[in-house]
Amino acid sequence: MIRPLGERVVVKATPTEERTKSGIVLPDTAKEKPQEGEVIAVGSGRLLETGQRVPIDLKVGDRILFSKYAGNEVKIDDVEYLIMREADILGVIE
Repeated sequence: MIRPLGERVVVKATPTEERTKSGIVLPDTAKEKPQEGEVIAVGSGRLLETGQRVPIDLKVGDRILFSKYAGNEVKIDDVEYLIMREADILGVIE
């Protein structure tokens, strides 16, 4: 597993629909990048200049929305993950 450092979060993106509402199957080249995912691991938080650490306001298992081109893609054991900064996360789905 991946242990993110600092203010980073590991996310497993939720796959997008492969069909449109009218039933048309979309090829991989026409699909948009996912913008929703599940938090898999959370870093220790942002380190301030004073030496204090600000914890991340997320926990493992949270469903989140993030910027379309946020994060760096990483593939481990044939599973794709995104490693992104907390600032790239737009909100938590409740």
